[in-house]
Amino acid sequence: MRRICLFLLLVTTGIFIFGCGSQATTEPTCSAGGDTPTEAYKRLYEAVKSKNTETIKSRMTKNSAEMAKMISEQNKTPLEKVFENGFTGTTFAPTLPDIRDERVNCNMGAVEVWNAKEQKWEDLPFVIEDAQWKLAIGELFKGSFKSPGKGLSTREEEAANAARGNVMPPVSNVNTNKMTTLPNPTNPANKPMKP
Repeated sequence: MRRICLFLLLVTTGIFIFGCGSQATTEPTCSAGGDTPTEAYKRLYEAVKSKNTETIKSRMTKNSAEMAKMISEQNKTPLEKVFENGFTGTTFAPTLPDIRDERVNCNMGAVEVWNAKEQKWEDLPFVIEDAQWKLAIGELFKGSFKSPGKGLSTREEEAANAARGNVMPPVSNVNTNKMTTLPNPTNPANKPMKP
């Protein structure tokens, strides 16, 4: 009797182990080895400076590449022109710009990069795809990017406003495409209008 129970226990354990191992996982990959969003930005910057469209494209997610193709078709612009600056004004800098405040939550990450042209910090989204971090402008556009937390520039602005007694409304970097009701004298019924 003891042998039968032991045998059944081993068979059940084996089925469980092999059964679980063969199922495809739907959980996001939360590791890119030693890669980081900061290193991914540096690769993107170098790709933009090399002016190699295929290399720039390889530094972005598939959704970002699809978005570039859509923009190219809609604007009747060469794809190379759409990829030219890597979807960020920070790459216009002649040398690698300052990078700060790397934040990661599983497979979503972000870094702030100094945009010298606009004199502000740009919060850039990254996700893990193909086992490395890639720029995720396409995910941000689609609304599937989940921020790993507020950037340092946003936190600094909120602290400055709080010190002055002002309350800053929450900042969202996700395009939700929701209908918004706007007060409008030419729209007396105040029907929903797209922003």
